[in-house]
Amino acid sequence: MRPIDDVTPAALRKRPGWLIGQTSVHHHRLLTAALGAANARPYHYRVLASLQEFGSGSQVEVGRHAGLDRSDVVATIDELVDRGLVERTADPIDRRRNIISITPAGRAQFRRLDKVLANVQDELLSPLSPKQREQLTRLLSRVLEYHTDALSER
Repeated sequence: MRPIDDVTPAALRKRPGWLIGQTSVHHHRLLTAALGAANARPYHYRVLASLQEFGSGSQVEVGRHAGLDRSDVVATIDELVDRGLVERTADPIDRRRNIISITPAGRAQFRRLDKVLANVQDELLSPLSPKQREQLTRLLSRVLEYHTDALSER
């Protein structure tokens, strides 16, 4: 393992934001490769996770729960519909809205992809003990919650 201090300026090495960004790059690389091997993309997992946890909803609701940009929601759902992982039906109350539901095949795919993500997390955080992983998760959650709350108050 190459230490970051032999190629990175000290002004960056001591900045948590820079470290988070660099770690995110590695996470994205590992995640994209692992999901690609499973014939999936990160957006697929996010939509399936949203439907698994929150149940059926409009495309807007599913996209919001999944943290997707509105411009990516339709294309992602189209891909999942084509694979038989989700269904799109007209809302009986408002025919202009589509309701998105996870299928049994989608639930099975979510379980498979959830294992893939667990393996990616294990690989990314392999230098840390289980206790350190829990601590890191708590700290990052706290920072994210703070900034998410601050955004919603604007």
